[in-house]
Amino acid sequence: MNSAKCFKMFFKLSWKISPMYIVLLFFNTLASSGQILINVILPKFLIDELLGERQIERLLLFGGIIVLANLFFTWLTLTMKRVMDEKGIYMREMMNHLMSEKIMKVEYSYLENPYYLDLKERAVFASNNQSAMENLILSVGKLFNSIITLIGLLVVMFSLSLVLVLFLIITIILTFVAQKKFMKYQQNFFGQIIPVNRKYGYYVGLAYDDKLQKDIRLYGMSPMLTKRVRQYNDEINEWFTKYYTSQGSYLGFLSIINDLQAALAYGYVGIRVITNWFGSRIGIGSFTMYVSAAIKFTSSVSTLGEQVMSVSQYLSYLHPFMEFMELPEEEKVGGDLPFEGNVDTIRFEHVTFQYPGSEKQVLKDISFEIKKGEKISIVGLNGAGKTTLIKLLCRLYRPTEGKIYINGHDIFEYEHSSYMKCMAAVFQDYRLFAFTMEENITCKEPQEDIKKASELLEKVGLKEKVESLPKGIKSLFGKSYDEGGIEMSGGESQKVAIARALNKEASLIILDEPTSALDPLAEAEIYENFNHLVGDKIALYISHRMSSSVFCDKILVIDGGVISDYDSHTKLMEKQDSLYYKLFHSQAINYSS
Repeated sequence: MNSAKCFKMFFKLSWKISPMYIVLLFFNTLASSGQILINVILPKFLIDELLGERQIERLLLFGGIIVLANLFFTWLTLTMKRVMDEKGIYMREMMNHLMSEKIMKVEYSYLENPYYLDLKERAVFASNNQSAMENLILSVGKLFNSIITLIGLLVVMFSLSLVLVLFLIITIILTFVAQKKFMKYQQNFFGQIIPVNRKYGYYVGLAYDDKLQKDIRLYGMSPMLTKRVRQYNDEINEWFTKYYTSQGSYLGFLSIINDLQAALAYGYVGIRVITNWFGSRIGIGSFTMYVSAAIKFTSSVSTLGEQVMSVSQYLSYLHPFMEFMELPEEEKVGGDLPFEGNVDTIRFEHVTFQYPGSEKQVLKDISFEIKKGEKISIVGLNGAGKTTLIKLLCRLYRPTEGKIYINGHDIFEYEHSSYMKCMAAVFQDYRLFAFTMEENITCKEPQEDIKKASELLEKVGLKEKVESLPKGIKSLFGKSYDEGGIEMSGGESQKVAIARALNKEASLIILDEPTSALDPLAEAEIYENFNHLVGDKIALYISHRMSSSVFCDKILVIDGGVISDYDSHTKLMEKQDSLYYKLFHSQAINYSS
């Protein structure tokens, strides 16, 4: 993405968030430039009057205009600054909100792709660590201010001499050539150092992660982590030593150009005061105006160069942010057919899948069908493709080849939000959030009627646990921001996650190894109760333990991404050379011993 496109996207986002902020930014720029030009031009008339007729009325008039104009512009600038500071905080928070909202809406497949994971991290880094969005807005405002001021000053100096203006323009061109060269070097520098900086941040972050402290202390990893931090810190220092050397050369050249600008302006204006070599002589008032314009011109050129570099630099930081914001969203992918009713049939038709960037096929030519009310157990060795199959069904990924049908329609023909309502899943890496137990189950704001949530907790075996808590079902999970939060064991947390799935009342229920933290007896009890609660809905079970297979209608056996068997428990047990038979008996032997 080039800088022009990046800036255009950023401007659209900023305008969408707060048009008033952009308008205020523009008027603030005009006010700042206006004050500078007034202080350059108006003193000329006051000095000419002091050295001329000295009329009291005119002296008071010019002096009053200068004072009142400065009071007005100072008041206006300070007022605008206060308002813009407030709006700036709002803009920054809303940009962060847009980023977090995008992460939640983007197609899930991008969040498991290493390239886009890195892109997301770089985008978040630009937003949180480099304040790129806030600084870009401020730099753009200062850039416009410098441009408008320079135009005004050039008009003033043009009234003195076209030749002088042409010389000054040449110095501006030299400045921009130097800026462009250094800007290119700067972009390459920060593009190369960001990966090193991220590695440094990663290892520093490990030391602050309280969840890792047990392993760090138990295995004596502190020296190793410290060594990595020092290694990347030294590497970063070497990079910045080279950078500041180049920056010093660049700033030295700019200083020479600025001195040349001042020398040309002072010399020419001084000559015009004492001689008529280059035209008619000018008065002391005009001398003051042109000298003041020259001083402001030099400083404005320096500011302009700095802001051009800053804008370019912050735009380069924002490239990952804007690229991430362009990623397609789940809700906008697929058709517009609303999903209505229940899931009656599921059919995989010659489905093959491989993850983006990988050449390995995780699933190979998968075909099977599930009918209403059937309970299916999906079994297989680790890495066989069981969870991938579920991710495809949940539309988290698209099949590389083949199609998945529900109720006779390709699942991507359905409108996304209505399709998501038809299924509930408890994945092996499920998460509970720092909300109350009730909110974790209902996924809604607190309700007055908690009867249903309480009944579900009782059905999954958490009634006594909930009753023992001071706040019961209103208890907050975790101690992230509340010391009164509760901590639950892995098995108890899994039961809450299962209650959440049951609360959704979806017609397709999926359990992807959610009971791994439970003992076999507790797991068997959960599955038995769950199977009863599911009723005539389609249910899919994935488990390394075979306790879910016995009561299921069929078992789908996946071996190396291929379906090796799809039949009832009774019939599969007749195949003594099958993978299912071996898995079942190996666990039975372990339990019996």
